[in-house]
Amino acid sequence: MRILIVENLHKTSLGQVGIALQEAGAEQVWIRPWNAEPLPAASDGFDGMVVLGGEQSAIDDHIHPYLPELARLMKGFGDDDKAVLGICLGSQLLARAHGGTNILGTARQFGWHRVARTEAAAQDPVLTAIDAEFPIFEWHSDTFTLPEGATHLATNPDVANQCFRIGRASYGMQFHFEANRQVVEDWNQGFAETIERMMPGWLADYDKHAATDGVVADAAGLAIARAWVGQIQAA
Repeated sequence: MRILIVENLHKTSLGQVGIALQEAGAEQVWIRPWNAEPLPAASDGFDGMVVLGGEQSAIDDHIHPYLPELARLMKGFGDDDKAVLGICLGSQLLARAHGGTNILGTARQFGWHRVARTEAAAQDPVLTAIDAEFPIFEWHSDTFTLPEGATHLATNPDVANQCFRIGRASYGMQFHFEANRQVVEDWNQGFAETIERMMPGWLADYDKHAATDGVVADAAGLAIARAWVGQIQAA
């Protein structure tokens, strides 16, 4: 099993997704287009792909000219019936790839928030791995419209489009289900000034939230990761 991992921001962690891929014995091939590393032309030689988050928007083509190519590649993997996972920015790019509209700066969320499955998720092989409602980590300010033909899988009152599937196994997850508490603690250290400016007092209250929502979110995130890896069809 050979999986393409696309990094959009320096030193992004796979977190729970990395654990699930290791359990499955998957080979990870990392590409860093933000650092001028070329993307593959097609899905040949890969069984699936993961597109991680980043600070850019999904339509920052003038700053990150690789974004249209990445969106096309995500669609190509899906068209080839290979599993695709887009997280945060990756979900926004997946929406773009299939004709959705990216909406910038209107959907700010940070920290653990409760997300609920939709009715359609009751039939989904990935979202059925978790409870009908669960806390999960969020860090974004953009959102998107659902592409035509997408199945809406998760929502919350502030940002409706939290998760969708298009085709058999292309998943866009706006929330950071990969971000276990270790990942969040790394973000706390690496982005402390940004977090304090955005959410004053959040760092001081971190331990309290980590001991409650964080524990449940870690379990939900790993269940989602394992279920998505289960959709990969190794050649």
